[in-house]
Amino acid sequence: MATLCRPAVAVPEHVITQAQTLDLARTLHADHPQLELALRLIENTGVQKRHIVQPIEETLKHPGFDARNARYEAEAKARVPEVVRRALDEAELRTADIDVIIYVSCTGFMMPSMTAWLINEMEFDTDTRQIPIAQLGCAAGGAAVNRAHDFCLAYPEANALIVACEFCSLCYQPTDLGIGNLLSNGLFGDGIAAAVVRGRGGTGISLERNRSYLVPGTEDWIAYDVRSTGFHFQLDKRVPGTMEPLAPALKELAALHGWDASQLDFYIIHAGGPRILDDLSKFLGVPSEAFRFSRATLTEYGNIASAVVLDALRRMFEEGGNRDAACGLLAGFGPGITAEMSLGRWRQHEE
Repeated sequence: MATLCRPAVAVPEHVITQAQTLDLARTLHADHPQLELALRLIENTGVQKRHIVQPIEETLKHPGFDARNARYEAEAKARVPEVVRRALDEAELRTADIDVIIYVSCTGFMMPSMTAWLINEMEFDTDTRQIPIAQLGCAAGGAAVNRAHDFCLAYPEANALIVACEFCSLCYQPTDLGIGNLLSNGLFGDGIAAAVVRGRGGTGISLERNRSYLVPGTEDWIAYDVRSTGFHFQLDKRVPGTMEPLAPALKELAALHGWDASQLDFYIIHAGGPRILDDLSKFLGVPSEAFRFSRATLTEYGNIASAVVLDALRRMFEEGGNRDAACGLLAGFGPGITAEMSLGRWRQHEE
């Protein structure tokens, strides 16, 4: 069985606290007619601090889309390799052991993809497959796990490397004054995560079944409006309520596997915001404590998009993992509205 091993995660050195975010909002948008609403929404995110790739003074500037994207590429090349090395070490593999690299990101664009650069820079084999995913937003972390699982099902001896690189701060748009955009300015953070899915061996989640689900008629609820100034984040006010239609999809996936979604041993869930986790707890009938790893990521790093699920999994490893054969669910949610879900059991590899 393919096993999702312990992830490696890194966040940038520059930090902005919620208190600083609120002060900036008051200063920059003092005349905004809905300022008090925006401040309450930011406070309610539960995000205490976020990490960003530039000092806040630089982040607030907008030098143009081309300069922003150049910064994305430079930061990715400077920061991703170290995270990849740690993920390979956690899986006890070398670059030569990797058969496919799945790179996910929605905050910058490169062609050739970062996968090509990694193959050259880190001396992966030249026949390593490349799967860059750029348009699934926060759901891409779950999608990467699922596509790695699919690949290892097709090639049982293969190993897949997942890399999630998100610099959300580089998408800051100073002229966007909608409530959804102001909220995003206090919610999203920057982070990089990587993990290996081993076709054979490894300690972690032994992946057993996966599924994708799209909520019909919601494709414009989370979106990018791509302009000359870059990616403008669009967030519909109905997004926080999406767990009501998505929870049945999670239940159905578990039922297909003979499991009860309300009785699992662990949950690794994308933390888009506290309402998402609160509603999922309600609709699945599980205690709030079940989502403690996701809540910790949200509190300490903010929403780091596709990297959230890997960071939440890292936190479960740091807590000691789980008992052998414990059953669990991993899920990422994003534009579409799309859910990428997988089921697996905790597996302790024995030499």
